[in-house]
Amino acid sequence: MAREKTTIMVDRSQVSLAQELTGAVSTSDVLGLALSRLIRTERLRRDIEAYTAIPQDSEDLALVELPVSFDLGDADVDYDALYGGDR
Repeated sequence: MAREKTTIMVDRSQVSLAQELTGAVSTSDVLGLALSRLIRTERLRRDIEAYTAIPQDSEDLALVELPVSFDLGDADVDYDALYGGDR
């Protein structure tokens, strides 16, 4: 990823708090993380908006009723012995 040096005004207390919360070591890292999360959040928001713009028909809703099979291929693992019987 190409990086570019720029001058910006930031609230130092926000940057410091963000560094504490995220473990970021520099202001650049904080801003990069913040921008990445903003982009991901906006893309998700737009996807949700697009999916909810068109009402689901009965065929779409029927998919919810389909049985789901989930197999990790670990039938030989005794989870009760490893982690206790009450989970």
